[in-house]
Amino acid sequence: METGLVIFDCDGVLIDSEVISMTMLIDELRGHGLELTVEFVSRHFLGRSYPTVLREVRERFGLDLPPGFEAAYRARLMAAFRRDLKVMPGVFDVVRQLALPFCVATSSSPERVRQSLEIAGLGELMGAHVFTASQVARGKPAPDLFLLAAAEMGVEPARCLVIEDTETGIRAGLAAGMQVWRFTGGSHLAGRLLPEPEDAPPHRSFAAFSDFFRLAPTLRQRCGVAP
Repeated sequence: METGLVIFDCDGVLIDSEVISMTMLIDELRGHGLELTVEFVSRHFLGRSYPTVLREVRERFGLDLPPGFEAAYRARLMAAFRRDLKVMPGVFDVVRQLALPFCVATSSSPERVRQSLEIAGLGELMGAHVFTASQVARGKPAPDLFLLAAAEMGVEPARCLVIEDTETGIRAGLAAGMQVWRFTGGSHLAGRLLPEPEDAPPHRSFAAFSDFFRLAPTLRQRCGVAP
């Protein structure tokens, strides 16, 4: 079926943010007596909403973080983003040349994704078509967020192409009945072996946005033809 919509995850796909987020979360939790590895955080927390992460910390480790933890963490994270955040190489070229609609579907909060896209210079380009886990009852790996994005954009799920980096996001896209490509070019995945789960393999994987239109040349607008 012809693709009618590209749905981008944000963190780890459009912006190279996951290493910053993981490092800061590990440091913040260490300050409260909880030692976690990068591998653990990557496997269990990436792609999930912040409330889900805090609930998992509480249920798995019995750690109730103080009321001000979230606000302080978010403030320090945004400061780190303003200092170190970068857009993924090639993202601008791909998004500008897409011959079909696109949107963002992210587990980040509305304010975090707004600030993140602005810091990376993507705010105006991505426009108003940004959907967050706060808009659905169940976040990734449930399909709700991707199904919401498809419905709001007026495209059948089977005609959507999801670009994700985490197993959590891949599972959500597949559960929504969409085509899913895994982007492996984020710095948080550098040097890591990425065995795909047998029950949730992406349809394709690619490591650089410079390869995007080589894999899907029909999604590129022809010269002089507006999307």
